[in-house]
Amino acid sequence: MDLSPAPGASTAAEVAAAASVDPSLAPDASTAAEVAAAASVDPSLAPDASSSAKAEDERFALLMSIGEECIQTDELRLLLQNKEKAFPICYDGFEPSGRMHIAQGIVKTINVNKMIRAGCKVKIWIADWFAQLNNKMGGDLEKIQTVGRYMIEIWKAAGMDLDGVEFLWSSEEINKRADEYWTLVMDIARRNKVKRITRCCTIMGRADNEELTAAQIFYPCMQCADIFFLKADICQLGMDQRKVNMLAREYCDDIKRKHKPIILSHHMLPGFKEGQEKMSKSDPSSAIFMEDDEAQVNLKIKQAFCPSNIVEGNPCLEYIKYIVFPWFERFEVVRKEKNGCSKTFLSMDDLITDYASGALHPADVKPALAKAINEILKPVRDHFNTSKEAKNLLNTVKMYRVSN
Repeated sequence: MDLSPAPGASTAAEVAAAASVDPSLAPDASTAAEVAAAASVDPSLAPDASSSAKAEDERFALLMSIGEECIQTDELRLLLQNKEKAFPICYDGFEPSGRMHIAQGIVKTINVNKMIRAGCKVKIWIADWFAQLNNKMGGDLEKIQTVGRYMIEIWKAAGMDLDGVEFLWSSEEINKRADEYWTLVMDIARRNKVKRITRCCTIMGRADNEELTAAQIFYPCMQCADIFFLKADICQLGMDQRKVNMLAREYCDDIKRKHKPIILSHHMLPGFKEGQEKMSKSDPSSAIFMEDDEAQVNLKIKQAFCPSNIVEGNPCLEYIKYIVFPWFERFEVVRKEKNGCSKTFLSMDDLITDYASGALHPADVKPALAKAINEILKPVRDHFNTSKEAKNLLNTVKMYRVSN
């Protein structure tokens, strides 16, 4: 996997500039009064502010720093210039399907907070019905919803800005507006061949040629409908969800809809084993889970694939790039003078240069990475140790058998 800046992503300088955006840029305002109040907090939010161009550039750079791919960047620019869309709606969603690994816990927290700082309103779709369709937790909706509550507890403890987030349970929202939702689903299904829909089934972690249930074939039509049902301007999901997001854009062409949802797809972190493209909840050694204790984190990173001098396909370096640097804006390596002295890296490029040359060794990287990850996870561990409700949720989820 290439660790150089992703195509379409902002440069390191743009990201650094974007990171300094004032969090007040993104109040969660839904009424006209709230919008006016928000604008009075930060003049750069006012539509006629003299610094609006600079604020737009900062917002754009911040959003682009999330994505490995953006479809399309010019549409994102136009969205941010649209005075009638002062607070664009970003859609994210997840199937509650077991324990949460660090990509879902920390990378999502980083990305959601960036979206909020960029002035967006974030809707997180808790896809409980979708998990049931995909036979997660054996199709037991009560278990699925328990997992959903556990995940929200983790994001709360990890530092997600919940004031800027609206959590929506699919089972509740669809029932509230069933006529609107199912009309959308049926129209999407009517306009697409089965072959096009089955191509999207990788979004569920299913292979194109896998034998699917009728429910699983229906799933992509529903996920496509979600985007319009939630009135999303931006779809912020992983690269693994790209096919169904593209289906939504194709649907816009079919119905002659001018404004298409913008796709902002984030990078997928690999598993710790050699050649493991994705983390796996069914393989605990492949990933760090959000409630792993310090010893478990240390052991998993110690055993992780991390070849000397090799940057591409190195999961430890990917953790540093996509978790440690966005969180701390630095990476600290502590080592003895005979081994090159301690060093603080302020950019991923500098770290890659040292690693590729051999100046930075896996034996330096792994302890430093473990220390950083443990520091990030400490508030989550503390929350699940001190909150009785959170502890009960975790113990319950741990008893559930993870289903593929």
